Amino acid sequence: MSRSPGQVGATATLDATPRAAVAAQVRSTLEAVFEAVAETRADTAALLTRVAARGDRPATVDLAALRPGLHLRLARQELVSGAGFVAAPGLLADVPAWLEWWQTGPDGDVRPLLLDLDPRHSAYSDYTHWDWFALPRDTGQRAVAGPYVDYLCSDEYSLTLSAPVHVEGRFVGVAAADVYLRHFEAAVVPLLQRLPGPAHLVNARGRVAASADPDHLAGSLTRGPDFGAVLAAGRSARFERLRLVPCDGVPLVLVTPAD
Repeated sequence: MSRSPGQVGATATLDATPRAAVAAQVRSTLEAVFEAVAETRADTAALLTRVAARGDRPATVDLAALRPGLHLRLARQELVSGAGFVAAPGLLADVPAWLEWWQTGPDGDVRPLLLDLDPRHSAYSDYTHWDWFALPRDTGQRAVAGPYVDYLCSDEYSLTLSAPVHVEGRFVGVAAADVYLRHFEAAVVPLLQRLPGPAHLVNARGRVAASADPDHLAGSLTRGPDFGAVLAAGRSARFERLRLVPCDGVPLVLVTPAD
């Protein structure tokens, strides 16, 4: 069961230790992906603002203007396997739901994700309960969802990094990018292995995003601490026999044995 912020344990100053260095390197690894997400968010907000200034309601044809930027980000960002904008239901005039989503295929080509979002016969028509959509919508903050098997896009074990898009103060959807877990683990597990004890990374819900700890495998849940409170505080904390180190603004927490 999650603890309230006051039950996490006494906070401390950020570790001036190898933990802090590893947390900073994890942040650097993911920040490049979040930069791509931020660019998509900015492009989408600007586009929808222009459409609103015309007095029109946006439609799928308007979102086609996002494609050059999405293609560029897929070509430029090594970790990014898919990128796009996911509209809030009811935003668009011509369809009830929409993903303006592009991804890199096995042969390196950039191609659209074509989904049937008809609620009468599609299991994917309501994506609003998935963490990559719900967390940014509900918190107003960036989020890391997963790892999970991404049946929607790739059938790959993946992370999705996302951020809310607002226009005139109204939530209109999320900008997001996918990262295959195998690529993320290749980048960060060697960092975790530098620490003297077993270490793993979790998201705000305690889902393990990468691990060098055989007792906490990627995809499993770490229960007990309120990781969201640790991220909100932005400071290292101790919970029972664990040291929890937020990754410098990226919504992941480094979990290691306490000293």
